[in-house]
Amino acid sequence: MRILGIDCGTERTGYGIVDSDGRVHRIVTAGVIRTDAKAPLERRLLAIGSRLREVIREFRPDAAAVEDVFVAANVRSGLKLAHVRGAALMLLAESELPVGSYSPLEVKTSVVGYGRAGKEQVQVMVKNLLRLDSVIDSEDASDALAVAICHATRAFTAQRIAEKAR
Repeated sequence: MRILGIDCGTERTGYGIVDSDGRVHRIVTAGVIRTDAKAPLERRLLAIGSRLREVIREFRPDAAAVEDVFVAANVRSGLKLAHVRGAALMLLAESELPVGSYSPLEVKTSVVGYGRAGKEQVQVMVKNLLRLDSVIDSEDASDALAVAICHATRAFTAQRIAEKAR
């Protein structure tokens, strides 16, 4: 299964695609969509959506996964992230891709084994799980790959449980 993972951000939205059978994962591509912090939000959303559309068209994922918005102290930032996430979800629906949604805690637990893992720990585990020579430079792209790996692992586990229930 080919899975697109998205880590939403208004200035930097990470994306990553993996091919996975749920146990073995292989990177297809990863990157960051950067937008101008001074540009109006609607222009930034357009840029993010346009680039994600290109990625979907070029790499043809079978499914997608998006990280949930985490709001700790700054509600305003959370609302902006929710706009980016909404734009991404709309684009994924338009592309008729099945979508998984995971909290940062679920992603970190799935990939690192610890829900409070730091960005560096996620980068190292993504590197190890994808059998890369070095960590992905961008935390945003690495986080997006982690979201895709989380989805692959969860889908595999759900399939195994369903098979055993039969």
